[in-house]
Amino acid sequence: MEVLDLLEIESEVSLPKRYSELTVVEMKNRVKEIKAKFGERLFIPGHHYQKDEVIQFADARGDSLKLARICSLMPEAEYIVFCGVHFMAETADMLTGSDQKVILPDLRAGCSMADMADIDQTESGWSKMQEIWGDSILPLTYVNSTAAIKGFVGKHGGATVTSSNAKKMLEWAFTQKERILFLPDQHLGRNTAYDLSIPLKQMAVYDPIQRTFECEGKLEDVKVILWKGHCSVHEKFNVKHIHNLRNQKPDMKVIVHPECTFDVVQASDLNGSTGFIINTIENAPSGSKWAIGTEMNLVNRLAQEHPDKEIISLNPFMCPCLTMNRIDLPHLLWSLEKLEQGEVVNHITVPKEITEYAVLALNRMLERS
Repeated sequence: MEVLDLLEIESEVSLPKRYSELTVVEMKNRVKEIKAKFGERLFIPGHHYQKDEVIQFADARGDSLKLARICSLMPEAEYIVFCGVHFMAETADMLTGSDQKVILPDLRAGCSMADMADIDQTESGWSKMQEIWGDSILPLTYVNSTAAIKGFVGKHGGATVTSSNAKKMLEWAFTQKERILFLPDQHLGRNTAYDLSIPLKQMAVYDPIQRTFECEGKLEDVKVILWKGHCSVHEKFNVKHIHNLRNQKPDMKVIVHPECTFDVVQASDLNGSTGFIINTIENAPSGSKWAIGTEMNLVNRLAQEHPDKEIISLNPFMCPCLTMNRIDLPHLLWSLEKLEQGEVVNHITVPKEITEYAVLALNRMLERS
């Protein structure tokens, strides 16, 4: 399901009027009450990018890899109310038992990056790549992708990756095939491949709309094929932000997520996954200064949790991700109250034929992480 489709169903998921009349305290108390009532039968995972009003109720918080692992180890949870986005809920459904139900409190919670690679485009592009390079390509997909794309990758011998294990998974992939197709985020793929000493001229960007390749070198020399997709949040950081910061606060360190563009990553002091950023800030000495290039909810939370350090966003005008931030306290409470009434809303399920191959791709990653 694409973001535009999710937006079209907004009217279908509009909350009853009573939720706008409840106070924040009343909603918090009701969430606590329902959580206590269900006990271990209810599990609420929360992604780091979620709003504070939601993340406070998470039984576990983490990045995609951590939450994928945890969900696969929660057989006692009858209901998993996922405070994240659609592709994360899909992953949870695929890694949990058939008797467990995964719920997304707001169906509009999606990922624009994941929607930049649909299965028809991928199969069409794959055919074109086979014509050029033959059977020399192994596909890898970032977990920020649809279940169908994960299934495609699994069917063709590939695996999923996260920003925390992308380097390890690319190293493994090159033991399997001569070339790698990396989708849907070109920036994570480019930055990771460059860290493995693959020159930019040996990378090509595939445009699924034009069905063309962009390459500085020769196509026959290409080692990594990058899908032309990106994170709409991380692309908003640019080198000018870093240059301005260096001029104004030369003693402040810059740490960014590898979904940022190549030039931003190269100009920063450090780059790494969400977990890496969190750990770096937690272990940094008191009094240290940091400009962080990632989603605003996380940056603000880190600033609140570490008042002994100066923490700001690399882009002072950055807004939270529109789709990542769809889930709020009223939607969380609504989905829980429906459960209390015996009704499962926004049940996320993945067809068996997709799940079979997608789980192969996920397990290949989990076995090596």
